[in-house]
Amino acid sequence: MGMEFTKDFFNLILDFGDEWVITGIEADHREQQVYIDLEYKSDYYEDPETLEPAKLYDHTEVRVWRHLDILHYQTYVRCRIPRVLCKDGNVKQIAIGWAGKHDRHTYHFESRVIDLLKATKNQTKTAEFMRCGFRLVNRIMHRCTERGMERRRISKVPFEHISIDEKSFKSGHKYVTVLSHPRSGVVLDVGEDRDGKSVEALLTKAFTDQQRKSMRTVSMDMWQAYINSTANQFPNAEIVHDKYHLIAYLNKSMDQVRRREVEDNEELVNSRYALLKNEENMTEKQKRKYELIKSSNFEVSKVWHIRENFKSLFECYNEEKAARELFVNWAKDSFMNNIKEVNNVILMFLNHAKGVVNALISNLNNAMAERLNGKIQEVKLVGRGYRTFKNFRSAILFFHGGLDLYPLKW
Repeated sequence: MGMEFTKDFFNLILDFGDEWVITGIEADHREQQVYIDLEYKSDYYEDPETLEPAKLYDHTEVRVWRHLDILHYQTYVRCRIPRVLCKDGNVKQIAIGWAGKHDRHTYHFESRVIDLLKATKNQTKTAEFMRCGFRLVNRIMHRCTERGMERRRISKVPFEHISIDEKSFKSGHKYVTVLSHPRSGVVLDVGEDRDGKSVEALLTKAFTDQQRKSMRTVSMDMWQAYINSTANQFPNAEIVHDKYHLIAYLNKSMDQVRRREVEDNEELVNSRYALLKNEENMTEKQKRKYELIKSSNFEVSKVWHIRENFKSLFECYNEEKAARELFVNWAKDSFMNNIKEVNNVILMFLNHAKGVVNALISNLNNAMAERLNGKIQEVKLVGRGYRTFKNFRSAILFFHGGLDLYPLKW
């Protein structure tokens, strides 16, 4: 009576499907493990590929799958899987419904691993919580990420605007390329390196022919490989050199001037953040330093005004001709100051004038991509770095790809 009640209870709470029945339970109290024996009880069999009726041929040897722990006991499922003779003459193992064909764990176990990875953002900690090996957690992360990517590809979601950005991966100027969708705030894919060949391969893989034709705008930095690959892959898209990167170039030139001038001007000591921060985020000390420099005749003060004048171009213009005229006038006025560090930036802007003007007249920018950059950095830090691109890519897409990661419901 007791054993029958126990089997009925586990049949009820584990629910492997009507065709599968628990026939035995074996506990190893010393190892704190429990084994659940399953048996396929239906008289109906089908080809796992075509779903056509098939005849029972034989059974596999006993296989074991890791399942969710019951209380503090590691739990395993054991069974022999039926094999069927199909109409094409081949003998195949039936689809069991509660685990993948080649897996050694159940879908329930995989779903819990996904939940814990989302919570911890750390594969090692997840493996410790689940009392399994790191390699199993790593394999599940890779597999469910690719599953989610395939589901998204099949859905054929249209894209009209994307962002292309770089993210440092390893020391020695090693970068990856991150494709993101600003409207939804998700990473679309990640490419190894940022050279022309790898970027072309990434864009080819990430989008269908129709999606590439329907692309309207692409936000990016002035990296030539991104510009060339965009022109090749998206014939109908406009390039937008977003506000964030444009102002970052001016900020960099301003800091270069500050460092040059600080050697002869004590007033500029400790002024870096007073010049780079937004005024509302400054401390009182930084505000006093900021006001002093802003009203002085230092070259760095002139660069500050050049940067602020450039920012003002974004405020109220949405007509290309007017925006281009204002941009050219800003460039001419800025050149009049004859500051070499800024002149280099202005020349670069003029060489990419179309993309800069597009940034002025549109509301499109890489702000969301930069926020994703911060989130990616968090994943990198929490995960204590990633030694291989494959692991780094899967982690980025797992946590920030907006993917449907879970196995199909059983």
